[in-house]
Amino acid sequence: MEEMPKTYDTAAVEQRMLDKWLEGDYYRRSAGVGDCTVTIPPPNVTGKLHMGHAMDDTIQDTFVRFNRMRGRSTRWILGTDHAGIATQTKVDKKLAAEGISRREIGRDKFIDACWDWTNEYGGFIVEQVKRMGCSVDFSDPHFTMDEDYAKGVRKVFCDWYHDDLIYRGKRIVNWCPHCTTAIADDEAEYKEEDGHLWHLRYPLVEPIDGQDYIVVATTRPETMLGDTGVAVSPKDHDKDKFVGAKVMLPIMDREIPIFSDFYVDAGFGSGFVKVTPAHDPNDFAMGERHGLEKINIFDETAHVVEGYGQFTGMSREECREAVVAWFEEHGLLDHVEDHHHSVMHCYRCDSALEPWLSEQWFVAVDKLKGPATEAVTSGNIKFHPERWTQSYLTWMENLKDWCISRQLWWGHRIPVFYCEDCGWEDALMEDTDVCPKCGGHHVRQDEDVLDTWFSSQLWTFATQGWPDNTELLKGHHPTAALFTAR
Repeated sequence: MEEMPKTYDTAAVEQRMLDKWLEGDYYRRSAGVGDCTVTIPPPNVTGKLHMGHAMDDTIQDTFVRFNRMRGRSTRWILGTDHAGIATQTKVDKKLAAEGISRREIGRDKFIDACWDWTNEYGGFIVEQVKRMGCSVDFSDPHFTMDEDYAKGVRKVFCDWYHDDLIYRGKRIVNWCPHCTTAIADDEAEYKEEDGHLWHLRYPLVEPIDGQDYIVVATTRPETMLGDTGVAVSPKDHDKDKFVGAKVMLPIMDREIPIFSDFYVDAGFGSGFVKVTPAHDPNDFAMGERHGLEKINIFDETAHVVEGYGQFTGMSREECREAVVAWFEEHGLLDHVEDHHHSVMHCYRCDSALEPWLSEQWFVAVDKLKGPATEAVTSGNIKFHPERWTQSYLTWMENLKDWCISRQLWWGHRIPVFYCEDCGWEDALMEDTDVCPKCGGHHVRQDEDVLDTWFSSQLWTFATQGWPDNTELLKGHHPTAALFTAR
């Protein structure tokens, strides 16, 4: 009898066992009484598994194996997410190392380069899942950019577009000046930073009770170039006399009004809040309520646009220093305080995000929130642990319209087409270069791609043949359980 080794040799044992399991097709979709279908939330194709994935997949494996032994039909689906920003960043870096850029090679060749990178490096996570011994149906892999999956993504977009659930509008988004694309709220990472609170004097157009100026407090003096109002709290009665008055915005010589709004915290700073509707979501909301002009002072790389004299072309950081220096030089810098605050950063490149007014595509979530809430309050969907039920319901209650457009090349291109000749616009399941309205040939497709999460949201059914293979769906959807982070 062969003696058992004193130490466990993973290389000698695990690969041999894995090969045996795969050759035996033990984990392929099986028949049974009742169904247990589970989809692994698709990890980014650029990534590698971490301990969270390992724990998550172990729980799923236990659940699936248990149901398989009970004689149920089991299907455990694995696949990867195309990871729009992450993959584009990887390929950009690869091209840069070769001395070229995506702008030089053009969109089509860049997408080819993304596919080359995906085919070469994108299977790493799948191999890791195999080596973990997970009983996944490896004969049926999925990828969010596969042709059949892309068809489902396009159908959902077109259906929602024609049902008025998708619209294009000019709104504040989280903008990354380095990646030059919008970022979802959930993808913004907050970091605590030591900064300053600058107290700046804004001259009143007409003195009030002998007072020639008010003092506003701000953490971002550079954005004062785009101020179109000053707000005070209606609870701060000491400032009632200023409501309805106007100040002359320094540097810009722009008259802007003082108004009251319940958003303002009377205890923050001086109690006078500068309002820049194009560069802050709360200011945008106040601007909407009070009819303020929205002035965008930055371009897509967060440099000051034309029309701002010495500040034109400056980065955010350079503009901040220059604005503060100008206020100090003109005797309008009241004082400066140290201030510790939270700043949004891009989860991919770590650049500070810029709240930026731009035209984007959005999903109107109000019509979707009801059914998604009902699915949980009815008990059809259950959370474990149960305490997360209320977290979900609170999240749904406060959900805002979802920005789904990304200024990237890698991803599902938005299937909206425009005619330059007659102004026709529509979302189509098939590409076209001829206008169906006027017959013109000056037709172009929207340049943006969809947020990666737009395609991931379809994962449990688009991986099962939807919208074509309804027989597969009948037997395996809805899925049995979803295992994911909170």
